[in-house]
Amino acid sequence: MELEDIYRRDLNLLIALRVLLEEGSVSKAAIRLNLSQSAMSRVLGRLRSLTNDPLFTRHGQHLIPTQRALELNASLTAPLDALCTVLSPEEFDPAQCDQTFKIATTDYAMQTILPFALPRIYEEAPGLSLEFAPLQHDQLMRQLTSEGCDMAICRPTGPVDPLQSDTLGLVSVFCLVAKHHPLADKTLTLEDYLTYPHAVIAISDGVKALIDEALRGYPQPKLALRAYHLEAAVAMVDSLPLIITVPADLAYLVGEKYDLVIKPLPFEFKPFDYSLIWHPRTEHSAAQIWLRNLIKEECGRLIASRIKDMGFV
Repeated sequence: MELEDIYRRDLNLLIALRVLLEEGSVSKAAIRLNLSQSAMSRVLGRLRSLTNDPLFTRHGQHLIPTQRALELNASLTAPLDALCTVLSPEEFDPAQCDQTFKIATTDYAMQTILPFALPRIYEEAPGLSLEFAPLQHDQLMRQLTSEGCDMAICRPTGPVDPLQSDTLGLVSVFCLVAKHHPLADKTLTLEDYLTYPHAVIAISDGVKALIDEALRGYPQPKLALRAYHLEAAVAMVDSLPLIITVPADLAYLVGEKYDLVIKPLPFEFKPFDYSLIWHPRTEHSAAQIWLRNLIKEECGRLIASRIKDMGFV
């Protein structure tokens, strides 16, 4: 029998057969299915026509199943159980999870916030696997559909509809200079910022464009380097008096490690939202909801604490 032939049949009748077998009574089956006794009797008549078998004989007030009814019941056990599973609310136990989740993310997020969520992820779900893909802003929809990414972590550079999103927190920008830099012990002024050579790090979220917008009307800073990783700029601080512009969280993490001095921007810069973005196809997946909630909780808490520590609020 083809699928379209099955579609034309009233499969609810098979549920009624199971209930009749369990109750052994038309009146009790009617109560359970919220039908009148006469309507339940009509259902039994349709079942007999569908199966070309009487299905039950009466013995007093009880229904005695025929051999065909018993055979049908045995055959229905697996598919009915499967349907109950499919139609029941999905339960998710992270401890039993062996799925692979693919996350599109920026270098900034990979360096500064995601590592702080990983210990809890693997503590709760030691069997899962994570795969990280470089985020492409202009291909975000494609990454979350045909390329199979489950979610993305980035600064939205435009509207994300019809994708779903949730804000993780605010991110700002700071400057780093070497301890032997001429400005290391001085207040960084706008004139200094425009005069000294620059390195801009973690630009995949359009940080440079935001800085350019904030400096509209002023001369362009002397850009010596644009890179995704801080190490390239650190390698140059002994030969150039670089001002390294980085997302504030990255400055917070690496300033001491590389013996660098953190300085605020000498001009007004509005912190930007960092977000978790996903496709509606994963909106109601219990596993996806668990992972999104964990990332939001851990990364959001981390960003909030850094915002406080760095004096944004």
